[in-house]
Amino acid sequence: MKNVISAKELRAHLSEVVEQVRRGGRFTVLYRSRPVFVISPPEPARGKPDDLENEPFYRAGPLGASTHGDAASRHDEIAYRL
Repeated sequence: MKNVISAKELRAHLSEVVEQVRRGGRFTVLYRSRPVFVISPPEPARGKPDDLENEPFYRAGPLGASTHGDAASRHDEIAYRL
C-alpha cells in the first residue's frame, strides 16, 4: 500500500513514518503538490551469508592443493568470512 504525504507532514511525523517503513510501508512525498520522492524499505542484499548454497563459487569443488597447506574449509573461512 502506498501512502501519500506532504513534506510538511513528513517533518512533523518522521518517527512514525520511519516505524511504518521498517514494517514494510511505502510513502510518496509531495512538495508543492507534486511527488518528489518515495520512501521505502531497502532491497534485500544479494549474496547474503545465509544464501551461500546458491552461490556458484561457494559450491565449486576443490581446484587443487593449497601452497600454504591450508584446508579448503580454511579457504572458505577467508573468502566468505565464516
